[in-house]
Amino acid sequence: MSTASASPQDSVGYRLEPRVARAFARFSGGFWADEGATRAWLLTLGLFVLLLLSTAATIAMNHWNRWFFDSLESRDVGALGRAVLIFAIIIVSMASIGVGIVFTRETLQVRWREWIVARMLDRWLSAQRFHRLSASGKEPQNPEYRIADDTRWATEPLVDLGIGLVLAVVNAAAFIAILWTVGGSYTLRLGDEQAITIPAYLVVVALAYGILASWLMLKVGAALPGCVARRNEAEGHFRFGMMRLRDNAESVALLAGGPGERRILARSYDRVVDCWLAIVRQHARLTWITNASGPMIPIVPLLFAAPKYISGDLTLGQVTQLAAAFVQVQIAISWLVDHYGKIAEWYASARRVMEIVEACDEFPAGPAAEQLAPDHDAGEASMQPSKLTDSPVWRIGPHTIRRGEWVQLNGDSSTGKSTLVRQLCGLNADTAGIPEMASGSPGREPMVLPQRVYLPPGSLCDVLAYPAASPPASDPRLRSALAQTGLGALVSRLEDTARWDALLSLGERQRLGVARVLITAPDALIIDDALSALDEAAQRNLLEAIRRAVPSITVLYLSRHPACTDHFDLVLPLAPGALRPAP
Repeated sequence: MSTASASPQDSVGYRLEPRVARAFARFSGGFWADEGATRAWLLTLGLFVLLLLSTAATIAMNHWNRWFFDSLESRDVGALGRAVLIFAIIIVSMASIGVGIVFTRETLQVRWREWIVARMLDRWLSAQRFHRLSASGKEPQNPEYRIADDTRWATEPLVDLGIGLVLAVVNAAAFIAILWTVGGSYTLRLGDEQAITIPAYLVVVALAYGILASWLMLKVGAALPGCVARRNEAEGHFRFGMMRLRDNAESVALLAGGPGERRILARSYDRVVDCWLAIVRQHARLTWITNASGPMIPIVPLLFAAPKYISGDLTLGQVTQLAAAFVQVQIAISWLVDHYGKIAEWYASARRVMEIVEACDEFPAGPAAEQLAPDHDAGEASMQPSKLTDSPVWRIGPHTIRRGEWVQLNGDSSTGKSTLVRQLCGLNADTAGIPEMASGSPGREPMVLPQRVYLPPGSLCDVLAYPAASPPASDPRLRSALAQTGLGALVSRLEDTARWDALLSLGERQRLGVARVLITAPDALIIDDALSALDEAAQRNLLEAIRRAVPSITVLYLSRHPACTDHFDLVLPLAPGALRPAP
C-alpha cells in the first residue's frame, strides 16, 4: 500500500461536520437528563466553580507579580516579606483547587463514558441488532472497538476541551481587562505636531497576533481530521485481524498458516503506518507555525511595553504584569489552534460512535412480522410459522404442530434449514422480523439449540445458565443437568472460570447445550442439527432427557439425515428450494 492511499486528500468525508457534533450532543447529552442526572449536574457545576476559582487564583498571581517586582524595584524589604507569605497562600490555594479539578474532571469523564457505553450496548444488543446489522451488511466496521475505545476518545478529550474552553473565555475576559486598564493607550507621534492615539493598544496587539496565528493554524491543519479518522479505521482493522487469528488459531495451525497470516497482518499494519505518516506530515506542517509563533509570545508584549517603561509611564512591575496577561490572552485566543489535533481526535471518535448508534436506530426494536409461505410447486414439505392465541404452532405442508408435539425436518445443507431458523428468530437479513409465537407463558420465545453452542466467558455456572443470570453452584438443577447429559465430571468445576469454548470438544459443547435446555425448560425448542457430533445412542439419551425434564415441550428438530426417528411424531423430508420468503 502506498502512502498516497492514506493521504488527507482521500479523507474528504472526514472533515469536521457540525451535523456530527449536533448528533453526538443529542445522544450523549442524555447523561444530564436521564436517570442519575443529579450526579451529572453536581459534577458539572462543581467543576465549573472550581474553574472559576482557578482563574481567580491565576489573576491573584498576576497581581502578586506586579506587587513583588514593584517592591523589588523600590527595595521595600517589608513589602517583599509580606509578598513571600502571600505567595505561599496563593500556591496552597492553587494546589487545592487543582486537586479538586482533577478529581471532579476524571469522575465526570468516567461516569459519562459509563452512561454512553451502557446506552450503546442497549441499542446494539436489543432486538438482536448485533446480528441483524452484520447480516444486512449495514454494520459499521469494528463495532466492538467503537464501543470499547471510541467512547473513551469521544468523552475524555471533550471534557478536557470543555475545561479548556471555559478557562479560555474567562481568562480572556479577565486578562484583556488587565491589558486595557494597566496598559492604557499609546500615542504614536508622526511629527512635531501630528500624533495618533491608539486606545488599549496592547489589547489590539494581543487580538491581532492571536487571530493571525489561529487562522494560519486552521488553514494548514484543515486536513488533520481526515488523517486521524483513517488512522483510527486502520488501527481497528489491524486489531480485528489479530482477533480473527486468535479465534481461528487451531485451524490456522493445522494448515501451517503462520506465514500467510504474517503477510496478511503485515499488509494491514502497512496501512496503519501509512496513516500515521500522513498525520506526521500534518503535524510537521503545523509545527512551522507553532514553533515560529510560540517563542514570540512572551517577547512581543515586552517590545510594545518597552517605550512606555522607558518614558516612565509604566513601572517594572506593571511591565511584568502586562507580559503575563498578554501570554494568558494568547493562550485563550489560540485555544482552538492549540487543541486542533485533540479536536480532530475527538471528532473522528465521535463520528465512529454516532455511526453505530445511527445504524442501530435504523432497525426497529419491534420487528415486523413476516412469514415463510409454502411453495406448492416444490412438491415437498414447506413451512409457515403462524400465530395462535394459546400455543406455539408451525404448519408443515398440511401438518400442524401443536403444543407438546415433536417434529423432525430433514434436508441437505442447501435446503434452507438455517435460513428457516434465522427467520423464526427474526435474524434473517432478507426479512424484517419474526412471527409472533405465543406460548403457554406469554412473552416466552422458542429456545434454539444451534450446532455450535455458544459458551460465554465466565464460570461454568454462568455458561449453563446463559443467557439468564447465574444461579449458585449449589443449585441442584445444575448438577442434575450435567449428570443427565453425560457431563457429570464437570460438577466439581461449576465455580471455575475458564475458556470453556476452547476446553470442551464439539460433542461436549453440544451436551452442554442440552443441559441448558434441561435447566431452562422452555415451552418450545428448535434443535438446529445440534447433536451431529454425537453417535445415535448419545442422541437418544439426550432426547429422552429432554422429554423427561420437560414433558410438554414442543420440539422442531432440523438435521441433514434422519436420526432417532422413533422419538418424533412426524418426520418430513425437505428438498432444495422448498422454503422461500413470502412475496
